[in-house]
Amino acid sequence: MREFGPALSRLAYGYEKVAGVREELTQEIALAIWLALPHFRGECSERTFVYRIAHNRGLTHACRRRPDHDRLDELPATQEPIDPAPRPEEKIAIAGQQSRLRDAIQRLPLAYRQVVMLMLEDLSHKEIAEVLGISESNVAVRMNRARKALKESMEVRS
Repeated sequence: MREFGPALSRLAYGYEKVAGVREELTQEIALAIWLALPHFRGECSERTFVYRIAHNRGLTHACRRRPDHDRLDELPATQEPIDPAPRPEEKIAIAGQQSRLRDAIQRLPLAYRQVVMLMLEDLSHKEIAEVLGISESNVAVRMNRARKALKESMEVRS
């Protein structure tokens, strides 16, 4: 969890917007990984193994609860520092842009949202394909469609 905890929390964010329920989902993911560890055969990387379990748990969660597409209230914490001294007007502009992007990502169909969230976690097309159980070309198609939908959404809301 030290290595993958923050990433799993961000991944859960793609499946659940309510903070309390998202924390429960993250705990469910952690438990599922713990239970699956004895079955890890080394046929893929640990990272792919962990994300595959997280993806499956997220799908189970999404199927149990039909997500609504209301505005997201929180931005997950990132590991990278933000510009140390942005001016106040830049902060406001950045916050607005981040909020619009979060809203746009949350409105994407689940199949596109999954690919975007995994891509934001720096997984390669091959790793995403393994996690989602689809072909690399399907990952590329979904990513292109997601980018197009995000671009259109961001242009409409600007």
